Amino acid sequence: MSDLSLPFMAGSNTVEEQRARWERKRSRTAKELLETEHKYVEQLDLVVTFFVTILKAKGTLKPAVLESIFGHLESIYSASHLLSLHLERGNLASGLENFCQNVELYGHYAENLEQANKTLKEQLRKNKSFRRFKKLQENRPQFQGRKLEDLLPLPLQRLHQYEHFFRDLLENTSPDSAEYQKLAKAVKSVSEVSRSVQDIIDNRENSLQLLRVQKLLKGQKTQVLTPGRWYIREGWLLVVPSKGEDLKRRMFFLFSDILIATKPCHPLHPLNSNKLACQAVYPLHQCSVDKVFGHTRSQGGLLSLSFPHKTLLLMSSDQQDINDWYRSLTAAVRQLKA
Repeated sequence: MSDLSLPFMAGSNTVEEQRARWERKRSRTAKELLETEHKYVEQLDLVVTFFVTILKAKGTLKPAVLESIFGHLESIYSASHLLSLHLERGNLASGLENFCQNVELYGHYAENLEQANKTLKEQLRKNKSFRRFKKLQENRPQFQGRKLEDLLPLPLQRLHQYEHFFRDLLENTSPDSAEYQKLAKAVKSVSEVSRSVQDIIDNRENSLQLLRVQKLLKGQKTQVLTPGRWYIREGWLLVVPSKGEDLKRRMFFLFSDILIATKPCHPLHPLNSNKLACQAVYPLHQCSVDKVFGHTRSQGGLLSLSFPHKTLLLMSSDQQDINDWYRSLTAAVRQLKA
């Protein structure tokens, strides 16, 4: 054998080794996908068999109420059951093709989940027979102590897992493989729906935060619930007065467009003892933020917030806290002015 053939053989071995590594990783991922899919289908089956099917037969809930609580769950269950069958037979490409046709169901399910939870709570409050039925079903040994409320969010959790599984499979599949294009399509489809679902979750969480802060404030003069506004953070800071007065401890709420300064209402107030009184609302589009001190590892720090007709000095004895506020404020102001 000539010496000229040695580099070629070494290169071939390297390629083969890489392919072998890909195949091992791919096999592990495919195995984990199948195992977790079986578990997921079993959990969905609990809801479909012991709740949806029986409730339809008994007529305990009106069809519209049943649809409101469970939405597209049956269709999601059918699609996942079919995917698990394809995976068991090693037909990944066929399984993914079918899955991509049904992945939009997860987006519709996410859009309905908040209303589903509201309807469920309402029925539990006013429908005695449904309340009794739910408790009876959840006490079955198959549920292992899980409640219906624990099982309803499962599709959204699974969607996030699909994204990781399909991406791992794609990364360990040769671009020359017949399955590569179908995997790439599955990753794209799941990523798009996953982003859409995350937007729904983020908007819902933000709405809850805005509503929580609105309820904390005394009266309705300060409108927190405004379209397009995002909650960022809150916390206690010391306000440094301009005329040598004592430091004033205030609770601040930072949003994407405003900063609200509040103080506690009198603890003996008959209606507002647990509420906060709004002291000022500062528009961030007119704000510039500077760190006066707190650059080194000293104790605490001081921020200067400049507005057209006022300068606000905010202090904290916790340097990490003041640094976090500085980052949050500068990011919010930068975003507004972008």
